[in-house]
Amino acid sequence: MAGGGTIMDFFMQELGVPGSQLLLAAEQTLYMVFLSLFIGTVLGLIIAVTLVVTNPNGIVKNSIVYTITNTIVNIVRSVPFIILMVFILPLTKMIVGTRVGTTAAIVPLVIFIAPYLARLFENSILEVNKGIIEAAQSMGASHFEVIWHFLLPEAKGSLILSITTGTIGLIGATAMAGAIGAGGVGDLALTYGYERLNFPLMLFTVVILIIFVQIIQTIGNYFARRARRS
Repeated sequence: MAGGGTIMDFFMQELGVPGSQLLLAAEQTLYMVFLSLFIGTVLGLIIAVTLVVTNPNGIVKNSIVYTITNTIVNIVRSVPFIILMVFILPLTKMIVGTRVGTTAAIVPLVIFIAPYLARLFENSILEVNKGIIEAAQSMGASHFEVIWHFLLPEAKGSLILSITTGTIGLIGATAMAGAIGAGGVGDLALTYGYERLNFPLMLFTVVILIIFVQIIQTIGNYFARRARRS
């Protein structure tokens, strides 16, 4: 108990914020990253598969669907996250009932990460040897079976690395989300660090973000190597 109090006192004395506030910020960042990552991964995979199978060389050629999907992805990806976040505030309010807060940040984060992951996933799937697809079709596999049993498993290692890259991008986006009071490490650095000229706290938040990134990259590389060996 005394040890816990000492640690909290250290944070308060050296960084100017309670240790509980730091823990809450870390929890909020993890919540925003992993919830938006899960939703964004599902949406991104659907978009990527649509792009791959409907492109001019795809197994379900459809120039209209491909052009519309490709254009939407390009438009959303061309908007900087901070502008996107502010622009869709009415949509955020309609979906979650508020424009500010950790849960409200999930909406722009998902809209930001889904097309970003979709493009990464698309490139990963396009790397699959076309001979595998032809072999699957020659065995009478349906379009769904080609996608589910051949395309995605063959691209698994590259897809994992794509998710890793997307996760790291999301960590940066959650830091920017602090500008609208989304909470998390970014909000902590902005409110208690930048506005109060608290350099030790800003340095501490940078270190925390670096640690997050290193851990995620290491885990992603490990599982990507395992997937490629299997």
